[in-house]
Amino acid sequence: MNNIWLSIEQWCNNLGFGALLFTFVMYLIEFNFSESKKIEVLNGTSPSVVGSTHERAQGTLPGYPTGTEGILHPSRAPERKSLANQSMILSNILIASVLGARWIESGHFPLSNLYESLMFLSWTTTFIHLSFSRALGTSGTPRSWLGMITTPAALMFNGFASFSLPEEMQLSGPLVPALQSNWLMMHVTLMILSYATLILGSLIAIIFLVVSESSPPSASAPLLTLEGCPEGAQRVPKGTEEKSITESLDNISYRLVGLGFPLLTIGIISGAVWANEAWGSYWSWDPKETWALITWLTFAIYLHTRLNKGWEGKKAAYVAAVGFIIIWICYLGVNLLGNGLHSYGFLQ
Repeated sequence: MNNIWLSIEQWCNNLGFGALLFTFVMYLIEFNFSESKKIEVLNGTSPSVVGSTHERAQGTLPGYPTGTEGILHPSRAPERKSLANQSMILSNILIASVLGARWIESGHFPLSNLYESLMFLSWTTTFIHLSFSRALGTSGTPRSWLGMITTPAALMFNGFASFSLPEEMQLSGPLVPALQSNWLMMHVTLMILSYATLILGSLIAIIFLVVSESSPPSASAPLLTLEGCPEGAQRVPKGTEEKSITESLDNISYRLVGLGFPLLTIGIISGAVWANEAWGSYWSWDPKETWALITWLTFAIYLHTRLNKGWEGKKAAYVAAVGFIIIWICYLGVNLLGNGLHSYGFLQ
């Protein structure tokens, strides 16, 4: 019976990786297409369209190229089905099936080793994408921007778990006595969820810095004249779309960090309670515990400076970029390199 679930897990894993790869290609095509169409609009080389001047002013004509709606009126950008988004849904289901088959096969929650945590991290990334893509789409920023950030991340997590880890680290085994606790599901799930949200929030902050540095919006940006639009609706600053993109990325980054920080806080507290139950001490300054505290302090500084000091945009993004490095040390570095209660011994 276990062999059947193992075969299902392997098939779903292969299909899930392939679906993620296909999703990335689709988002890459979608991103390049939307950017090329936006350039055509800004350069005045887009094909002419028909319809009333009112429809053109509102950017609701199907004949307008993708991305024009966000330039004319971001809040009225039409919702469109995306093949890349549908593929992301399929990837989410397949990775969930991998974890479900592993759960049935092993008889315990599938978060007991590095392979399982990476697969759960990949699934969480796809889930976050599906949850936040609508927010990006309705704010005038193409959903392909989010897909170009989240899909490679999910693909990297999945690929590292499937192709880089030794085979013995991918196999499911019996839980050691310290892990045979109901705290396993709560503590580890909260920590992985917090890692995923904080990693993506920090990564989007880094992308925000790259975009804002490469095309900073200017109040004196040249105006775009749209033929056929009524007076007052035909002259739009060319920097409007770039400003919309950077503002949306900054906002999504802030939301993700704001979500990940309380998850990290509760995860650390639940881990301390579990540690006292298993080892007789709430805090032992294990390398994992120490770096979890450093991670918590870093993102506490981010939220404090943003909420109380009014830091937005680049200042906050620089703090999040530092947090991106620190959280990777906390999640993976100390587990692979360090000696401690949480070490996997991969590079020892």
